[in-house]
Amino acid sequence: MTQQENPPRYDENALRVNQATLIILLVVGFVLNEPFLALFVALVLALGTFLGVPGFVPVYRYILKPMNIVKPRIVNDDPAPHRFAQGVGAAFTLAGALLALLGMALAGWGLVWVVIALAGINLFTGFCAGCFMYYWINRIRSRHAHGNRAS
Repeated sequence: MTQQENPPRYDENALRVNQATLIILLVVGFVLNEPFLALFVALVLALGTFLGVPGFVPVYRYILKPMNIVKPRIVNDDPAPHRFAQGVGAAFTLAGALLALLGMALAGWGLVWVVIALAGINLFTGFCAGCFMYYWINRIRSRHAHGNRAS
């Protein structure tokens, strides 16, 4: 079977719940000035990236989906860029939480707000900045690899 016959798929609403959940938790962490909440979000996102699923997929799978609050929306698309974006979000959130815990609150919460803003843009407009980065990095790698072969 070719990839066109069996394209990669993922549940877009699982990603949207992931984004909404991380936004809510990070905003609450900021309002309460609780960097440990940001650290928790970072670790959940990192674990989800490692496992290849949205970090807060249990909220979707075991709460919202069974209650018919959110229904699956399966799309034919590569989930790899979304995993990459989640990993970038995890790294920024982790760095922000650690900076805040070390007393550099402005820098730390600034990084966390970058994640909140980008997750919000993705949630409300569908534009995924991390996915955009993923595609450009691969495009540059591809050009570099092809350029090296021609030499």
